[in-house]
Amino acid sequence: MVKDLQKFNVEQDIRNLVAEILETEPESIKGDAKFVKDLGMDSMMALEILAGIEKKYKIIIPEEMLTKFTDVDTTVNLVKDLMKKK
Repeated sequence: MVKDLQKFNVEQDIRNLVAEILETEPESIKGDAKFVKDLGMDSMMALEILAGIEKKYKIIIPEEMLTKFTDVDTTVNLVKDLMKKK
């Protein structure tokens, strides 16, 4: 809940996770950069990121939401929303 949100820096955590999977520096990833179009992410990388998010934040991302995870900024907002609901 709110305590969980305060405990984590969701944006930095997600940026670090994306950078690790893309093998780049977190600072080089703009918040609005599209994962596939701008960063060259493939579907396996995307699934790896989503699995990492679920594990770290102990949330379940509903299948119908998967296509909404398109960039860091959107992903951060979706994860925060899911954490508030848990």
